[in-house]
Amino acid sequence: MKSDRIAQLKDFLESDPNDSFTRYALALEYSGMGEIQIAISLLLEVINRDSAYVPAYQQLGYQYLKLDRRAEAEQVFRRGIEVAREQNDPHALREMQDALDELT
Repeated sequence: MKSDRIAQLKDFLESDPNDSFTRYALALEYSGMGEIQIAISLLLEVINRDSAYVPAYQQLGYQYLKLDRRAEAEQVFRRGIEVAREQNDPHALREMQDALDELT
């Protein structure tokens, strides 16, 4: 059940508020429930705390697209591509470039 996973992830975050993966996973859970604004807030927090966490950029761009906030999605994908390049993550780079290409 999603609410059980959310509660568990929140517990994990309480014990380690700097865990980017847990905050990212919590954002995905909220997104899956249709709580896109909460997911966006959590993903922004991941990026603010850990600007090298590549998956957060990718998912944040997708969340903006769900709300038809294309300009914000484009901006996030562009920044995410830079970070993916810096982190040597060609897979994420390619996926964000594909998403960006569809926008432009």
